[in-house]
Amino acid sequence: MKRVLSTADVPQQFLQAAYLVGHVPLKALEADPRVSYMLYVPPTHYTSDPNSRKLPLLVWIHGTRRRLGALEDGDLVSFANTTPCAILAPIFPAGLDGPNDLDSYKLLRSTTFRSDLALLAMLDEIAPRWPGIATDKVFMLGFSGGGQFVHRFLYLHPERLLAVSVGAPGRATVLDERYQWPLGIADFQKLFGRTVNKDLIRDVAVQLAVGDEDNEVHGGNDFWTWLQKVQGKESDTTRQISNQGRLQVVRHLHAAWALDDINCQLDVVPGAAHEAGKIRPSQLQFLGYLMQVAIE
Repeated sequence: MKRVLSTADVPQQFLQAAYLVGHVPLKALEADPRVSYMLYVPPTHYTSDPNSRKLPLLVWIHGTRRRLGALEDGDLVSFANTTPCAILAPIFPAGLDGPNDLDSYKLLRSTTFRSDLALLAMLDEIAPRWPGIATDKVFMLGFSGGGQFVHRFLYLHPERLLAVSVGAPGRATVLDERYQWPLGIADFQKLFGRTVNKDLIRDVAVQLAVGDEDNEVHGGNDFWTWLQKVQGKESDTTRQISNQGRLQVVRHLHAAWALDDINCQLDVVPGAAHEAGKIRPSQLQFLGYLMQVAIE
């Protein structure tokens, strides 16, 4: 088995030539090559010197369409260079759990896949290769489908998080034992082998962000009626989404968290519908401040 080449083995002036800083080439996850990840490491700020402070890591979770432009050449690169921080973008392709699967990664658990464990495996891969990146506790950002993943990961692994920004999820899980996952947490321990630790969740800085015009039901109610017929029954998801826009989902989740004394900053962005590019500045502002505090 070949030894992993660490940035600590490479002279600082050769890190860029070795593709270990800047846009690191897309990497298949060793623990599960069905998924992969992108990594951006700001070249002028990264060092593997053990006497230097490690770069914070922002984990950015993509939405259902798997659009990655924000990290390829968009505002996330600028954010990483100026904050500074490194950015990890897991890539969970559609079809992981069957030909029609779009959503399994958002729910963290499916028949063949645990997306939360895949992310933890990515952090385990990054840690020895980039010792100058802080991987024990990370920051996390997601919008739409990514927002679904982020708040559920918060429930499952709060000890690995410093702050999260949950952007406009179309579906939400509440900490309510009257409902089964993913609507609630009645079967949480059975599914994941651990209990929800609300005290640890309260230790994480949390933001909910959504546009004030994000009121449309995805696909329209006719779509969900058709989907119900295709599925053969009315699912919890169908009941939850019917007649709810993301703004309503976010407000409901914010109120539910308040009942559990989970402090959460709610930011409703004026003039924005379901538009990641208009919501992300608010999310990055929230996380950027907390990263600066962590660095100092």
